[in-house]
Amino acid sequence: MELQIKNNKIFAPLKNKELVLTPEERVRQEYICRLVNHYGYELAQMDQELQVNNSHRGQGKARADIVVWKSAFAKSNEDAATIVVECKAEHITIREEDYFQGYNYAAWAGADFFVTTNIKETRVFKVNKGKLPKRLEEIVDIPKAEELTNAKKLKELLSQTKTFTRDEFSKLLFKCHNIIRNNDKLSPEAAFDEISKVLFIKIRYERDNTGTQIFSEEEFKKLREAYDKTKSKQSLPFYQQLFERTKEDYVKDDLFDSNDTIKIKEASFEAIVKELEVYNLSRTADDVKGIAFEKFLGKTFRGELGQFFTPRTIVDFMVALLDPEEGEVICDPCCGSGGFLIKAFEYVREKIENDIQKAKEQIKAQLFDEKYDSLSDKKKAEIDERVDEYFTILNQELDTIHADSRLQHLSSDCIFGIDANPRMARTAKMNMIMHGDGHGGVHHHDGLLNVNGIFENRFDVILTNPPFGSRVEKSLKITEADKFTDEAKIEHYTKCYGEEYTKALEQVNGNIGESVLSLYDSGKLSGLTEVLFIERCLRLLKPGGRLGIVLPEGVLNTTQLQGVRELFEGMAKIILITSIPQDVFMASGATVKPSLMFFKKFTTEEVAQYEQAKTTAYEQVTAKYAEGLAALNAFITDKKNPRSEVKVKKAELKALEAKIAEEVKPIVKQLFDYQIPIAQVHKAGITTTGAECENELEELLKEYAPYRKEHKLWEATAKRYEYKVEGNHLYKKLNDGEWEEIC
Repeated sequence: MELQIKNNKIFAPLKNKELVLTPEERVRQEYICRLVNHYGYELAQMDQELQVNNSHRGQGKARADIVVWKSAFAKSNEDAATIVVECKAEHITIREEDYFQGYNYAAWAGADFFVTTNIKETRVFKVNKGKLPKRLEEIVDIPKAEELTNAKKLKELLSQTKTFTRDEFSKLLFKCHNIIRNNDKLSPEAAFDEISKVLFIKIRYERDNTGTQIFSEEEFKKLREAYDKTKSKQSLPFYQQLFERTKEDYVKDDLFDSNDTIKIKEASFEAIVKELEVYNLSRTADDVKGIAFEKFLGKTFRGELGQFFTPRTIVDFMVALLDPEEGEVICDPCCGSGGFLIKAFEYVREKIENDIQKAKEQIKAQLFDEKYDSLSDKKKAEIDERVDEYFTILNQELDTIHADSRLQHLSSDCIFGIDANPRMARTAKMNMIMHGDGHGGVHHHDGLLNVNGIFENRFDVILTNPPFGSRVEKSLKITEADKFTDEAKIEHYTKCYGEEYTKALEQVNGNIGESVLSLYDSGKLSGLTEVLFIERCLRLLKPGGRLGIVLPEGVLNTTQLQGVRELFEGMAKIILITSIPQDVFMASGATVKPSLMFFKKFTTEEVAQYEQAKTTAYEQVTAKYAEGLAALNAFITDKKNPRSEVKVKKAELKALEAKIAEEVKPIVKQLFDYQIPIAQVHKAGITTTGAECENELEELLKEYAPYRKEHKLWEATAKRYEYKVEGNHLYKKLNDGEWEEIC
């Protein structure tokens, strides 16, 4: 069956007449063709544009664009429908919560499957009978016509939820990994690199080819045949040429080296394309492909690079505890595979999504009021159209492609990371793209040195798991190679950050030949990487910024690091110490017992209070030893006294000053006193083998959230948006700013 369009009219077979060709009508008729041609349904078991009036107040009418019954007899007998479809025009982004009219009808009609489509993107949901859920449960597909009478097949389809897809996709990636291992004999890490290349070729192709186009084996062969007809002797093999185009597409992201090639045989490439053809990656939900990719990552790198992976239960806890807000700038200076950055991105994205959903509910309550039910169908249609228009504008806030959208700001302006390992920096970018973006702020660089948008006093939240146990030697110098020399990027970042960026570059440019240790006060006390990174993180934070860091427990209790602890106590308040079991990191190959430490960098006011406490304490103690100090100083400055005796008195003075310094410390703590909450957790959701277990961190989180609010431990600098409909227009406002018309 084909579309029949003529003179701005489109033929509707279910109505047996021509209708005005609107964008939505075209989508509806295209999907009817798909139901007939691909799924094998007959027109006699379908109907178009049905509605009921017993809809939910504030939800609009219950309406279906297309309804499918098990058979023509079931339709004429007015049995419960099986599939309900709601269509939107092709330019409208699908978000399941916008399809309330169709879902209302599906729930009312007792259907099992609810489909949303704009042809470019089609999503299928399981209907939860008897209640309107806050979120629909997405599944893989609807049944074909011959499967409708097969109860077992229907049950199987209804059980193929996102979780199912995620597990299947993860298994498929391991299958691809084995193809490379068997055919090309590459190491697990090198095989991972090659699978990543194929995945990005596939994402690029499927993103740029709309409709139902999938990068399948058949499609690859068809494109290769056309390429081979016109290629010269110097031309690359087709699969290498595809990679060249993909590198060009991602050139700004530093995902691949310019001279990089695919290092597997064409037969392996083709076999992987064949395995992956069941998925359209441009349409697979971010949480499906992201979590599957992360799972694959973790198992691939567990041995050699296990230290780059912080267990998910720890990541989830630390992000939720610091509760990043929209507009806050977040960093991980040792980002590994990007776990903290991805979770922070998803955490804030969910807040934005919930905020947009709240705005939609307000619009529905306002426009689908008690008067709506008594309006004519024409007036109802006008209101429905306006609501669709408002929702389309609101949905653009959730699209990273739209400049100036809320999600684009989160993705481009708020997520930053560094890793010194080139493979991990690249992997973090890939991982973030798979999860929905935020990858642009991730760089391959030494995390202790400034680069691009990562420099002092810039971040609201830092979450990190720095390398443990290794040392930065005094012999490690800052060299010309550490300089950032890309003039175009320097110009870009100067435009973004102004004088602060120029000043930040001096950390490297002004210290060529100096030791990296000399950049840090803690470098005089210890060369341990975990110690240096605590200071690095505190320096990166804005005044009042928050830090969550995984540390070996020794940092908290060994006498050798007493001086280090005192240094940090003069820079930030400790807002929580959580001792976790050693088991948690064993699956990643770590053997040190870890703690999770949370700091809040002093605000300007707290810096003044701390300095005042030090001054007061010093004055108190020196007053106590005033006579002794005066006598020693007088003796030392009297030139008549023999040198040998002056030397003795200088040693006595030094000893007295050390004694005063020690006596000052407890007084400073007393004057600058605050409560430090400490928690001990015995089970943190993961065993020594990596299996799931009870997670006491979840309960700790519930207790801590009200505690930190009650004690006002920090003030977040959140962006707050409001939306309103007034006089047929949609308006938006940020914080206490002016209302701006957006539709």
